[in-house]
Amino acid sequence: MEHHSHSHDNKNIKEKRALGIVLGLTFCFMIVEAVAGFYTGSLALLSDAGHMLTDVFALSLAFFAIWFSQKPPTSTKTFGFYRAEILAAFFNSLLLFAISGAILFEAYKRLLTPHEVKSLEMTIVAVIGLCVNLTAAYILFKFQSGNLNIKGALYHVLSDALGSVGAIVAGIIMITTKWYYADSLISILVSVLIIRGAWVLFRESTHILLEGTPKGIDLSAVQDCLCSHKRVISVHDLHAWTLTQGFEALSAHLVVENIDDSEDIISEIKQELSNKFKISHITLQLETQECEDASGPCYDNGISEN
Repeated sequence: MEHHSHSHDNKNIKEKRALGIVLGLTFCFMIVEAVAGFYTGSLALLSDAGHMLTDVFALSLAFFAIWFSQKPPTSTKTFGFYRAEILAAFFNSLLLFAISGAILFEAYKRLLTPHEVKSLEMTIVAVIGLCVNLTAAYILFKFQSGNLNIKGALYHVLSDALGSVGAIVAGIIMITTKWYYADSLISILVSVLIIRGAWVLFRESTHILLEGTPKGIDLSAVQDCLCSHKRVISVHDLHAWTLTQGFEALSAHLVVENIDDSEDIISEIKQELSNKFKISHITLQLETQECEDASGPCYDNGISEN
């Protein structure tokens, strides 16, 4: 457990550094894009600057969540503040839904009354924005697989990149054809892609907040593993959940033949569960056959896959 905390802290330092760099890049380009929007009179650039303002807020939230999750446990928060990262990811998913709704509404208005745009200037700024967003995505990508909060920040950055690609395509079309509907149509496509990413993030974060069985862990297989131990008679009250991504927990009551062997049994089972299922925090309670809930041999205790 101590080793896990040490490695988790080192990982958090790298994640905070990455988020800090991305936050700085996003904030600086947001200012550039807003100024360019006012200068060119481009509503598309001003709207995207507003989009990036929301992203600055989301990235700040993600940065704060990682810092907050490092606070030590207290008497009222005995597991510490790991869930702050998941809460931030959940709110980021809601923010992505809101961003998509705003883009779709703006696209609808522009389809009704197309606005003339200084297309060349808009395209140049969009190309710069794409370079900034791809740089930010590259920085975050290496951390996103093990951290739902970083994944939320990455979705925000990628939504900006998609917006930049859409603006470039729309700009080229408008430069060559003066067909200003292109801006609205590409914005709708980008919104659909953002909504898809937001749904994945929302589903994963709510699954963790609702104490769902960790992804990749089959409780039936865990129970079989426990029952396979030669000194375990039966298993009940088996639960597995995720504190934060990469930090899974499990608790179970085991009926054993001889309670005097408890230290050896617990040590052996913890080692096996850690090796097979990569579960970080394991709590086992050993009981004798005389316990009220400890009747019957190993069985499928109503466990269902999530």
